[in-house]
Amino acid sequence: MNKIICLIFIGLTVNSVFGQAQLGPHKWTATVKVVGENGAPVTGANVSVQYSILPPPPDPNQKSYGEIKGVTDTNGIFSASHTDRSWGLAIIAEESGYYTAHIGHELYVPGQMDEKTVNASRHFEQILLLKKIGKPIPMYAKRLNTHVPDLDKPVGFDLEAGDWVAPYGIGANADILFTGHFDKRVDGESDFTLTVNFPRVGDGIQEFKVPEANKGSELRSPHEAPTNGYQSQWVQTDNRKPGKPVETNRDPNRNYLFRVRTELDDKGNVKSALYGKIYGDFMEFSYYLNPTPNDLNVEFDPKQNLSKDLKMLEGVNAP
Repeated sequence: MNKIICLIFIGLTVNSVFGQAQLGPHKWTATVKVVGENGAPVTGANVSVQYSILPPPPDPNQKSYGEIKGVTDTNGIFSASHTDRSWGLAIIAEESGYYTAHIGHELYVPGQMDEKTVNASRHFEQILLLKKIGKPIPMYAKRLNTHVPDLDKPVGFDLEAGDWVAPYGIGANADILFTGHFDKRVDGESDFTLTVNFPRVGDGIQEFKVPEANKGSELRSPHEAPTNGYQSQWVQTDNRKPGKPVETNRDPNRNYLFRVRTELDDKGNVKSALYGKIYGDFMEFSYYLNPTPNDLNVEFDPKQNLSKDLKMLEGVNAP
């Protein structure tokens, strides 16, 4: 799966620039350092550096990419170099018991890089983080690309049912409330505000950052959700004016951890709650819900999705 992702990167790079002035044969060198979550080098990890073959072979049965394979040394380092016409590289690190890590690197994009930048990009170093596979579990997981079905009123979404609550869907429990407000003005100006609320005391959401070295890992999130730090509201804004870039705090690379269906004891402590995570930002995101009360584990097993009858674009493969 990860090799497919990386090869798609190479294919997109080739397709986006092929047909323009081709880059002549050039030598590139990639040095990859593979580390574990404690920062220590991972010895003997399998590394693949893939490069596109240009021009593409006329026979569709022939591979359109080349590959240099090896293993990391005692310092967790593997180096590869080659002379070719490739625009970009894909790097994959794998080791038994770890989640695969992969990342793309652009060697050259016409009109975007001058010769100095191109030369620098041909000799680069990359750190890849291998996160250990812990205890992947069945979860309710679904990818959404939707909008709030009604404006100026809170509409509940049921994470277990994967749908809006009645009368907008078949959901029965409002785990998250979405309220959209649209203000359209003259001359094409508009403001849209999306307010994300949680109906129960103790429920909430918090953003988490993906460290730079972790951006290529299959597992983007922590293995577990925290027990505190949740806020009950999140506000997303989108301001549009003709001829100007959209002003928004929406970030497709944003990620969240959440707590829902919280029950508190008479002292205000959490007695029971469900935890989960979100990859992406509202309203185009993938969510994961752990169905076991008080279990902080958010490490999803893609082979055990509790959400059934998903459409093709609703499936979730990332752990």
